Amino acid sequence: MLHGRIIAESLRPGTELAVPGLALTSLTRVDVAASAGPGQPPVWTLIDVAAPNAAAGQLAAALSSALAADGGWYADFRDGPDHVVVFAGHIFRYPAGDAERRAEAVAYGRRAGVPESQLDWDD
Repeated sequence: MLHGRIIAESLRPGTELAVPGLALTSLTRVDVAASAGPGQPPVWTLIDVAAPNAAAGQLAAALSSALAADGGWYADFRDGPDHVVVFAGHIFRYPAGDAERRAEAVAYGRRAGVPESQLDWDD
C-alpha cells in the first residue's frame, strides 16, 4: 500500500481525484497561519490517503493535473521504497534517501514557489 497526504486547499477548484482504490485514512484541519506561504490560506485540510501500489502512477498523474500551479503547492506519498513528490505538471520519483534526486525535487519546489519551510518532506 502507498501512503500520502494531500492538502485539500492545494487542489484547483473543479478538480476530482478519481483513482481506483484510493481511500481516505484521516482528515484533519490545522492552523498553519505562522508558516503559510504567500497566497496560501491560514487553515489547511490534511487528507491522509492510502491506495494499492499499482495505483501510484495514476495517483501521481491525477495529482499533477489537479494541483494548483500558483501558491507553491505539492503533494507527496511513499510507494514502497520510493518517494513520489508531485507538483502541478511535474512528478519526481526517487528511492528514499537518494540525496541527489531529492535535491532536484527541492530545487524544483523552490522555483515553483514552495516556501522554504515547506520543503521538509521526510525520505
